Amino acid sequence: MGISTHILDTSLGRPAAGVPVTLARMTDEEWSTLNEATTDADGRCKHLLPETDVLRPGIYRVHFDTLAHYKQHQLDGLYPYVEIVFTVSECEQHYHIPLLLTANGYTTYRGS
Repeated sequence: MGISTHILDTSLGRPAAGVPVTLARMTDEEWSTLNEATTDADGRCKHLLPETDVLRPGIYRVHFDTLAHYKQHQLDGLYPYVEIVFTVSECEQHYHIPLLLTANGYTTYRGS
């Protein structure tokens, strides 16, 4: 299976397109970058884990460069980046990690 994400800017009421996103995995107490992507027009990275990679158990991190989004929309954002760290325990499942964003806050959950 894989890892995907999307960003919705809830204050603007639309997807956050063009946001740089990085996926990393912790290996031996250090982060190893697995992929770098940019959200599409719908605010999504459908294949954040490259399709050629195998999902393995472990701790992963999605780094969202939210400052790029704020600059694009001339917003003063409080959080220049957001990092969501999560555990993959069942490799046969898909992990969708969405970000709901505003200039002064964010939330996340395990999506489907």
